[in-house]
Amino acid sequence: MTNKRSVPWAEVAAKLAATFPRGRLHPAVLAWTESRTARGPWAVAFSGGADSLALLLLLWAHWPERRHRLRALHFNHKLRGRAADADEAFCRGVCSALGVRFRAGAWRRAHRGASEAEARAARMDFFAKELRRARSRALWLGHQMDDIAETLLMRLSRGSGSGGLGAPRPVQIWPRAHVRLRPLLTVKKNELSAGLRAAGAPWREDASNARGNFFRNRIRQKVLPAWRAAAPERDAVAGAALTRELLAEDDAALEAWLDELRPWVGRRGLDIRRLAGKPRALVRRALHRWLLAQAGSATLARSGFEALLAAVQRGESTRQSLGKSGFAVIRQGRLGYVRAH
Repeated sequence: MTNKRSVPWAEVAAKLAATFPRGRLHPAVLAWTESRTARGPWAVAFSGGADSLALLLLLWAHWPERRHRLRALHFNHKLRGRAADADEAFCRGVCSALGVRFRAGAWRRAHRGASEAEARAARMDFFAKELRRARSRALWLGHQMDDIAETLLMRLSRGSGSGGLGAPRPVQIWPRAHVRLRPLLTVKKNELSAGLRAAGAPWREDASNARGNFFRNRIRQKVLPAWRAAAPERDAVAGAALTRELLAEDDAALEAWLDELRPWVGRRGLDIRRLAGKPRALVRRALHRWLLAQAGSATLARSGFEALLAAVQRGESTRQSLGKSGFAVIRQGRLGYVRAH
């Protein structure tokens, strides 16, 4: 939905906030806003679509004391020609009307046929740079409840545990105390669109979202509608959101249990004796975390990971290749990393 007429954005924001009071937002995010880490600038990912527009308007309306510290970040992927430039102009106009600082970036290495992953990586790199520039630790994202269902279906297809199926999280802590916030996970996409229309807000539509060349688009256009239709007596999207919450709780419990066991030995060691007799899920988690701690130098295919997991559970001496980087070595009850010479 787009419209070139003059829009009273402050009035629109007030109307939208009446439709979606603070209590409709995710409670974990509301709790974060009361924390000490919420005091710095707030950066908002703003594409101009319905979700990100609703997010920006609600933040502006519900936290008037934060308006002078809001930063709207727009990334032009340069993949849609004039339409992409029009998206940027729309976002700039909204921010100008609201008095919100606006920063735009562009993908200099954009190319025809770019993958979804490439575009996302370029976008997130821009966001990270702007967070550093603004000395902000908070990035607000417009993911809503339908995104939960799409992500769940996508990750089921590749085989994910509770960590992956617990995404997207309302409050996601990243390195260096950065946090990503998704307050709209309690609201469905059609609710947001209806609320914006009722408030008199136009928004930008990305025509590429209607194409089937990206996996998420195919899930959104074909799988999710069929799933909803197959369960007419149930709210499939709300069910997916509840499943995400429960899996995230389970994931946090396993992480806490692993931390209590304290199996780590320095930066590169794992005392597998402390994991003896523990559930396989806990040992798997410890091994995943150990691999991540190897500064990205350790890589394993799924079959290789399962073989190493079995060796860790048995506690047997092992030397297993991790590719060109080095070896995983189990000796005297400890798992360590040895670089290749």
